[in-house]
Amino acid sequence: MKKIYYLLVFAILAFSACQKEPALHSYLPTERKDLTLTLQASDYAHVTGYPSSTKTIDDDNDAQKYIPMILNAEYSTIDDGSTAAVTYQKSALYFKPAADSVYSDVYYSLTPSDYLLLPGNKYTDFSLSQALAWLPYKYTSPVNNQLVLLNFAPYPASLTPPYSYLYYNGAWKMIYTITPAEYAAVGLGKYDQFTTSQDANLSQTLGALVKTDVNVQDTVKKGDIVFVSFNYYGSDKNTYQRVQPLEYDGNNYVTPQQSTGTVNFIKKGGTWIFVQPLPVVNYTLTSADDATIAASNFGTASLRSNLSSYGDFETSWAKADLQGAFILCLTKDITSPVTNTIYRVHYPLYSGGSDVDSTLDFMWDGSKWVAQ
Repeated sequence: MKKIYYLLVFAILAFSACQKEPALHSYLPTERKDLTLTLQASDYAHVTGYPSSTKTIDDDNDAQKYIPMILNAEYSTIDDGSTAAVTYQKSALYFKPAADSVYSDVYYSLTPSDYLLLPGNKYTDFSLSQALAWLPYKYTSPVNNQLVLLNFAPYPASLTPPYSYLYYNGAWKMIYTITPAEYAAVGLGKYDQFTTSQDANLSQTLGALVKTDVNVQDTVKKGDIVFVSFNYYGSDKNTYQRVQPLEYDGNNYVTPQQSTGTVNFIKKGGTWIFVQPLPVVNYTLTSADDATIAASNFGTASLRSNLSSYGDFETSWAKADLQGAFILCLTKDITSPVTNTIYRVHYPLYSGGSDVDSTLDFMWDGSKWVAQ
C-alpha cells in the first residue's frame, strides 16, 4: 500500500505540473467607491491635450473630455458603479477666448457693398452702433469667442478705426482696443505692437493703459471684466491680435483670479463617463440655526446681534464666515450626510430693503463638510 500511495502522489504532482496557469487580467476591480477629488498638477500627466501643460481646463465641456483620461489612468481598478465628483482649476481667463488669432485672419476692412448689408442703410460710413449692428449680417455663423478687428469709414470722422469685436455668450460686443497713441505711451510706437519681451508685465501694462481712459473709468465697477484687444508679435515671427481679459478690483485692472469647476463621472463598462450634476438636498436655516450662529465666533458681534434680532443676514457678512457658520449648523443638524451629494443651504439675505432667498452649496467628503 505504501508504494501505491507514493505512486499516487507522483501522478498528482505530474498532472499539476502540466496544467496551464490561469491568465491574470490587467483589470482587477477591487471595490466600489464614491470619490470626491480635486485635481493636482501631477494628475495632468495623464492628459493628451493642452491641460497637460497648462494644468488647468478651460470649461466644463473640456473637463468632460479630459478628466476621464485621468480617472481611467489612476482609478482603473475600482468597480463599475463607482462615482467621482472631480474639482478642477479653470483657466485664469474663465473661458477660452480668441487670445491668439492670426492678425490677417481677423482684420477686415469694409468694402462699399458691405455697408449695404445693414438693413435700411444707404451710406458708406458707419457709427460705432451701426458697425455693431452690422456684424450679424456679415458673420452669419459666428463661434463663441470669435474676434473681428474691423476697419470702416467712420461717422463722425473723429472716430479712429479699427475697433475690436468679440462674439461672446451669444452676442457681438465691442471690446477695448489699444490705440496707436497708447502703444506710443509705453514706448511701442514704432511698430504699434507688443512682443515677447513685454510678456512678464503684459497684464499690468494693459491695465495701466485702460485705467487712463476716462470713458471706461466713468462706468466701471469693482468685479467688472474688461476685454482688451492688442497687436502682438510672437516668437514664431507671426503677428497676432490677442484678447486679454482684465478684472477691475476697485483700484486697478488685474488678471482675473482662477476659479474652479466640479464635474461628475460614473464608471460603466470599465471606463469613466460624464454624468449630470449631483443630487441636491435643499436645507433652509431654522431659528435654532440662527441661535447657533449667534453664539459662535463667525462674523462680527454686531452682525451676530443683528441676526438674533431680525433673523436674516446683512450683506456685510464675509463669505468665509457664512460658510463656516453654515458648516457649524450642518454638522449639528445633518447626522448622516451622504457623500457625492450637494447640500444647498438657503438663508435670508437682507438686501434692498427686503429679504432675498440666497444659497451656498456644501458637500460631505466622508469626514468633513466642504464648501463648494
